[in-house]
Amino acid sequence: MTRVAVTGAGGFLGWHVRVLARALGWPEPVVLTRADLTDPATVATRIAGVDRLLHLAGVNRGDPAEVAAGNVRLAAALARGLERCPEPPGAVVYANSTQAGNGTPYGDAKAVAAATLAAVRPDLVDLRLPNLYGEHGLPYYNSVVATFCRLLAEGGRPEVHDDRELTLVHVTDAAARLLGAPAGHPWDAGMPGLRIGVRDLAALLTGFAGTYHTGEVPDLPDRHAVRLFNTYRSHCFPAHYPVPLTRRADARGELVETVRVHGGGGQTFCSTTRPAAVRGEHFHLAKLERFCVLRGSAEIRLRRVGDDTVVRFPVSGDEPVVVDMPTMWAHHIVNTGPDDLLTLFWTNEVFDPGRPDTWPEPVGQPAPEPAPALAG
Repeated sequence: MTRVAVTGAGGFLGWHVRVLARALGWPEPVVLTRADLTDPATVATRIAGVDRLLHLAGVNRGDPAEVAAGNVRLAAALARGLERCPEPPGAVVYANSTQAGNGTPYGDAKAVAAATLAAVRPDLVDLRLPNLYGEHGLPYYNSVVATFCRLLAEGGRPEVHDDRELTLVHVTDAAARLLGAPAGHPWDAGMPGLRIGVRDLAALLTGFAGTYHTGEVPDLPDRHAVRLFNTYRSHCFPAHYPVPLTRRADARGELVETVRVHGGGGQTFCSTTRPAAVRGEHFHLAKLERFCVLRGSAEIRLRRVGDDTVVRFPVSGDEPVVVDMPTMWAHHIVNTGPDDLLTLFWTNEVFDPGRPDTWPEPVGQPAPEPAPALAG
């Protein structure tokens, strides 16, 4: 089982690396904080004997001088720890950028940082990453995708001032390459890129938002469309949910339309759940999954992987709603009523037992409600 140490574990890329390591069943990575990096002895102790050391920490935005100095300083600190390590890591991997050496303060600093690490580890894996996008990226910081998604989720519209072509790689694919994970669904260690203009990207995401506003699922013809849609959904959660459904009734009874998918199908199934029983306790890396309670009462609980906060949605068959599970959030549904619960589930892909994209992870119990204040 691969043992990994990571700098920059709290960042966008670092979080996705830790989620993928968990999905692979690897031990929780050793996290090197910026405070750790100030002490070479601490670095040497913490990285000793690991199979793979990933240097993800960096400075991406801010004053140009600090961006330049910060990236070089972090690499030099890690290099000093490597020099003192009694049992060096099996591999050292640097999350570099395709902008390295392009004449900008950021690009030149990334090139210097790579050279600094290579001077200590000539076998350095210098991985030059393009524009990364994915769930829970920071708008106005990590990528234009995150910025457009946040604007749309809040009811705004993207504005395009510089329509240039981008190469976009989903962050899980980059994490797979950094970790040395085997290629295969739902990630691809070959890091397949999507070439798209900024204006076309804005139009695509705007179309997603317009279709999904009422809970309809847009046409998702390929893996990048699915991942871009999942990225948009991450900015909608939890404020967008639950989505109310329209009930139609006549003398025969009632009808509720739970899923409308543009250009695709997927798989729909129903289950009954005994009182107090729980279904779920897992997360997905790419799969879309929708819950709709048709009879009985339940609570849907979700927790972002690596976080402690549990989000709860009480739901009932008396007032049908849908809740879509965000990728990389552990989730379950528990029957809170006295009778059997009837739930409809939909996923965007037919279940494949060989590649299920279902990773065990308990949600845990929600935090207790605060006690009411006492009068007087």
